Amino acid sequence: MADGKVAFELVAPERLLASIEADMVVVPGAEGDFGVLPNHAPLMSLLRPGVIAVYQGDQVERRLFVDGGFAEVNERGCTVLAERAEPVEEIAVETARQDLRDAEEDLGDAKTDHERERMARLVEIARARIEAAEAS
Repeated sequence: MADGKVAFELVAPERLLASIEADMVVVPGAEGDFGVLPNHAPLMSLLRPGVIAVYQGDQVERRLFVDGGFAEVNERGCTVLAERAEPVEEIAVETARQDLRDAEEDLGDAKTDHERERMARLVEIARARIEAAEAS
């Protein structure tokens, strides 16, 4: 790792989305967003649906949407293992809106607590994807 940089990797089941050195990475932790700088204290966190922002200098160089997973920060850097991830610019807003409508309809039709929890999570993810796409 270069001096003053943090090694960042984002791994999703289907592919490695990022393996870069950055000045800072901001991750959507389950307890709130957290920034990772070089020499950050070790940490593990669950993720909530949201956007990982990769900074070079004071500018966001990349924005990557994750719908869950976990992050590990150690002396080598920050590794995110995501359930699903995609570059924000690849999110089709209309498709994301349709996914939200479908998830809300499925939530209304859910018959068991397990189904309601699963559908509520899909609604949360769809809303976060729309927000991420509209913000870019």
